[in-house]
Amino acid sequence: MKWIPLMLLLLPIMALAQVQPEDNLKNKGIVLPPPAKPVANYVTSVRVGNQLYLSGHGFCGEAQPFDVGKVGKDLTVEQGYQAARNVGLCMLATLKDALGDLNKVKRVVRVLGMVNCTDDFMDHPKVMNGFSDLMVEVFGEKGKHVRSSVGMSSLPGNIAVEIEMMVELE
Repeated sequence: MKWIPLMLLLLPIMALAQVQPEDNLKNKGIVLPPPAKPVANYVTSVRVGNQLYLSGHGFCGEAQPFDVGKVGKDLTVEQGYQAARNVGLCMLATLKDALGDLNKVKRVVRVLGMVNCTDDFMDHPKVMNGFSDLMVEVFGEKGKHVRSSVGMSSLPGNIAVEIEMMVELE
C-alpha cells in the first residue's frame, strides 16, 4: 500500500517516456514524402479492427540512384539498405495519411521485404535492415517486428526493394 503514492507520481513520468513517433521524426529532421498512390486496381492500406495492412510499396517521389536496379549487379548492399530505408519513409507517409497521426501505431507487427537481386545474392537481411532500422528509429521498441526478407528475380519498374507491412493500432 505504501507504493501507491509513488506509483501515482511515476505514471505521468512513464507516460512522457513513451516514444512519440511524430516527435522523433521532427527531432531527427526526417521529412516524409507524399504518400504513395495506387498504380493499379488496389488500395494502399486496409484497416481490419485494430490492424492496418499496407500493400507492397516501393519508393515515393523521384527515384534516387539506389532506388532502381538489381542488388548484387547494379547496386551494392549499402545502396540496397538506402533503398529499403526510402521505402520505409514512403510507408510511414502512407501510415500517416491513413491514420492522421503516427502516434496511433501501437506496434509494427510484420514485414515482408522483397529485394530485386541476382540469383547468387545472399544478403537480403542486410538490405532490409534499412527499413527495420528506420522503424526502430521512429517507433522505438514498438518498431521491432517479425520479418521475412526474400530475393526476387524482378520487381515492378525494376525497383530495388518492395515491402509490405502490418501494424497494430491503439
